[in-house]
Amino acid sequence: MSTVDASERPITVHVENIGGIDETDVELRPGVSVLAGRNATNRTSFLRSIMAALGSDRVSLKGDAEEGRVELAVGEESYTRRLVRSNGVVSFDGKPYLEEPELADLFAFLLESNEARRAVEVGGDLRELLLRPIDTERIDDEIERLRAERRQVDERLSELSTLERDLPDLEAERGRLDDEIDEATERLEAARAALETATDDDTDTDDDLERLRELRTRLEDLEYDRETERRSLESLETEREEVEAALEELPRAETGALDELASRIETLRGRKRELDETVSRLQTIVQFNQEIVEGDRPAFVRQVEEDRPVTDRLVGDEPVTCWTCGSSVEAAAIEETLDRLRDLRTEMAERRSEVTDELDEVRAKREDNAERRRERERLDREREETEREIERREERLSEVETEIESLESEIESLESEIENRDGDETFTLQRELTEAEFELRRLETERDAVVEEIDEIEESLSSRERLENQRESIREEIERLRTRIDRIERDAIEAFNEHMGTVLDLLDYANLERIWIERREAASAGEEAEYVLHVTRSTEEGVAYEDEVEHLSESEREVTGLVVALAGALAHDVAKEVPFILLDSLEAIDSERIAALVEYFDDHVPYIVVALLPEDAAALDDDYRRITDI
Repeated sequence: MSTVDASERPITVHVENIGGIDETDVELRPGVSVLAGRNATNRTSFLRSIMAALGSDRVSLKGDAEEGRVELAVGEESYTRRLVRSNGVVSFDGKPYLEEPELADLFAFLLESNEARRAVEVGGDLRELLLRPIDTERIDDEIERLRAERRQVDERLSELSTLERDLPDLEAERGRLDDEIDEATERLEAARAALETATDDDTDTDDDLERLRELRTRLEDLEYDRETERRSLESLETEREEVEAALEELPRAETGALDELASRIETLRGRKRELDETVSRLQTIVQFNQEIVEGDRPAFVRQVEEDRPVTDRLVGDEPVTCWTCGSSVEAAAIEETLDRLRDLRTEMAERRSEVTDELDEVRAKREDNAERRRERERLDREREETEREIERREERLSEVETEIESLESEIESLESEIENRDGDETFTLQRELTEAEFELRRLETERDAVVEEIDEIEESLSSRERLENQRESIREEIERLRTRIDRIERDAIEAFNEHMGTVLDLLDYANLERIWIERREAASAGEEAEYVLHVTRSTEEGVAYEDEVEHLSESEREVTGLVVALAGALAHDVAKEVPFILLDSLEAIDSERIAALVEYFDDHVPYIVVALLPEDAAALDDDYRRITDI
């Protein structure tokens, strides 16, 4: 998604077969666009068309159309939404402006049914509303992941501290080995010179001694190989024991469970599809009829009987022509039917949610069974591979031990031959030379290992600064995530209280001093904080007193709901996501206050589109663009 450039660039909106609109093209400019007109002039349908192009699904296809379309274009960027009816169900496709419209639906698309506006009227949970866009579970998961990462970094830093403490001892050990290597080298040279002196004229002895050295060197190599094979065998046998223990602990997948679960999943999928279709149909019916009731579809025609008493007309019980059967019914009866349809839609949505939950549960069971089966197969393969490797190592160990026995026998025979031929002195000198060579090789090997360990430690220690910086970054990210919800809460409450105060000053409601939100901490662990809406009024004598929210006038409630939405938009920085605020159904507020409210909202978002009756539109700034033909 790219961000609309809210400079002096107009936006064009093309609509086909949406709500009550056949086809229209409308240009919107930065600032306020006023949709001025009477009821049944498609103003709400046009607002919902904009919502559709921006990503919302809260839009209906024209009742007699099989396909509808909205395109919103700014400069070279274009965003489209297509609605298609198939078997009575309307589906959406295309490229809307928003991938996820929840923020906009809550805090930018402020039509009559907007939840933020209605929350004040019905006493809704303001905290839940303002925090709903925050995925708290995802934040908790991310915090736990970061904590695990921090533990790993802490462990590594602790290891580095231990290594750093070991470094002086290793350097001392390297110095000691250097000294011993010098001494061993001197002993070796002395032993070699003494032996050469004793055997200068004996070629056979030289050859035999060289052969003896070769055999002993080979024997040392084989003894090292034997020890290596033994350690490998021990490790492999331990691995086999661990695999066998894991196999014993791993529950077996239920026989036939995967097939049964697959069948259950298919059944639940079918049920969910049926419920999806039912909910979609009900949503279309409710929304279609709601737009008619709101006066945005000419199909809904009120037939006021001319000879009915004026008092009957005043109480609003005039009959209406039903747009489905053509009979004359009371408006209240139609509203009751809509209420029942809404209740049925809610019931079907709840059933769909239950089926979805069960489907997720069955899928999880199937995956658990499949995972157990895969894990058992993996462990079986690992055990077989380990057993084959154990057999190979045992064969190799047997070969090495056989060769060692043969070498030991050959060395013993050669030593006896040299001793018998040359006497004890030559043999003793040869033994001393061999021991000196072996000792020097041992010391050099040991020193190489110490030097390698020192190099590894020094290389590891060079990463300490990076690890410390990484740990600090993790700490800051955890703190940011921990405080994100608190920050959103604080910002939302501060924004509401600040803007509500300013708006009340602008609109000048009689004796209404203040409307504000108080955050009350949870009464006990496991409970959530609560947002309490307060109303403060004053007497003619200027004495302030606490009033009930229920006592707010319809105008005051509407204004409060709009400021709740504005506070949510500011706290969540909605303008960065979608640069629009859409306003409709403001008739409960008088014209002058509507004008002041629209002007105030204009300071906080690049594009405002507001639907107003002509007499209300007349009170707005003349510089605002009027759109009267949709």
